[in-house]
Amino acid sequence: MATVKRDYYEVLGIAKTASGDEIKRAYRRLAMKYHPDRADGDKSEAEVRFKECAEAYEVLSDDEKRRRYDTHGHAGVHGQHDFSHMDVGDIFSMFDDIFGGAFGGFRGQGGGGGGGRARSSRGFDLETQVELTLAEVATGAEKTIEFEKQDSCEHCKGTGAKAGTQPIVCPQCGGQGRIAQQGFGGMFRMVTTCPNCRGRGSVVKDQCVHCHGSGKQLRKRVVTVKIPAGVHEGQAVRIAGEGEPGDPGMPPGDLHCYISVRPHPVFSRHNNDLVCQVPISFTQAALGGVIEVPTLKGTEKLDIPAGAQHGEVFKMKGRGLPDIRSYRNGDEIVQILIEIPKRLTPRQQELLREFATTEDNDVMPQKRGFLDKLKDVFKND
Repeated sequence: MATVKRDYYEVLGIAKTASGDEIKRAYRRLAMKYHPDRADGDKSEAEVRFKECAEAYEVLSDDEKRRRYDTHGHAGVHGQHDFSHMDVGDIFSMFDDIFGGAFGGFRGQGGGGGGGRARSSRGFDLETQVELTLAEVATGAEKTIEFEKQDSCEHCKGTGAKAGTQPIVCPQCGGQGRIAQQGFGGMFRMVTTCPNCRGRGSVVKDQCVHCHGSGKQLRKRVVTVKIPAGVHEGQAVRIAGEGEPGDPGMPPGDLHCYISVRPHPVFSRHNNDLVCQVPISFTQAALGGVIEVPTLKGTEKLDIPAGAQHGEVFKMKGRGLPDIRSYRNGDEIVQILIEIPKRLTPRQQELLREFATTEDNDVMPQKRGFLDKLKDVFKND
């Protein structure tokens, strides 16, 4: 029976409108989650999920393949890599550029191709999310982050071997990290990553009882991150060295803190400008006056000229958010909305009827222009 493939967007947990950066970030996160040496629970199931994510990423990260997939589904991208039969290390090598070397890849040592053992790798990068208010975006902030990460086991110093012992040379590949298998009819050899040591070239005979041979333990960490003023939604602040430990002698990964900005009840953001809508009465619009306008630092007075129109905008210089590079502040854009009262007292109705008898189309250019257009329309008909 043929295997039914899941939707690639569903596999990566993203919307069909996701940007290239969102696709890359989703794949990177899931690849680390389902890494067979790192995942909790069923390792074989994790490997299946890992390969499924790689297949989805290969298609959605390529504009042309993504277009064909969106139009024709899986049939539109038939003939791509068969990730289900690929070695995990080889898949990492394909996409090593988006992991910053975190997974190491599998590359030969010396002049030969494909015969060497796995190279040492730096630690996994980690991701977290930091939520800011607009006020914190305006001033910058310091945030305390609590998280858990894999760290080197203090009992075996990261080797995974029982105290007083050391890992031994892998008996299956002789320390090479790869094995060669004879192909059909003896015509060629296929070199693959050693399944016994997963390319490391060594195995732990007597496991550390504290980390069960993984060389790592889960620990809590508390760090303080400084968020610069002017950051935008989705940008990241990197804390070097706060990721997971690397192989012996290799540096740890980094922690990437992605910014989330809490929606504001009054303001919306457009680049470095702040936009707000302020309701005024129709008498204020007609006669003009001074109104109170909210800013991130309190309220300020704004002069509304007589005859202001519904939807008209006014700019308050320098009341927006700072640019993260130049530190220059954007502006606050105030749009006025003229409110029409739904209920009038008899006296108010009387005054408005009296006012209506005095209205002059000559001082209402928009209405006059509209009536002129109507005359032209009916004249042509």
